Amino acid sequence: MTYRIIRLTDRPEIKEQAAQWFHEKWGIPLAAYKESMEECLAKKGPVPAWYVAMEGGRMVGGLGVIENDFHDRKDLAPNVCAVYTEADRRCLGIAGALLEHVCRDMKRQGIDTLYLVTDHTSFYERYGWEFFCMVQGEGEPEPSRMYIHR
Repeated sequence: MTYRIIRLTDRPEIKEQAAQWFHEKWGIPLAAYKESMEECLAKKGPVPAWYVAMEGGRMVGGLGVIENDFHDRKDLAPNVCAVYTEADRRCLGIAGALLEHVCRDMKRQGIDTLYLVTDHTSFYERYGWEFFCMVQGEGEPEPSRMYIHR
């Protein structure tokens, strides 16, 4: 089966499903996702933004764009966050397609530079991201890698 990448602003009726899906994947409070998605749907600016990859009615991947992904470098914004692909759909290019889609969509809205915090060491380079610096996550004992896409 093939998947489609959907911006939440194009399908606001999936907000509850998307908020629940991201909450289940990352353990961030459901209310935080709902609040961010409501702000996204209010369309006051390009950020926050939420995207999902749908295979029929099933969410198989997704990510968001928020101002700050819970780290100490508030000047490095906006941040791609919550990148996730369902285990049974990994290695099919879904995450890469989502990353490329969000970079194009943000550029179209005037945002040329995006940041991303991760513990991965080689995945994002495949999609044009470059290691930028280390950042300290809120409540995290060790710093994490910050990537940039321009």
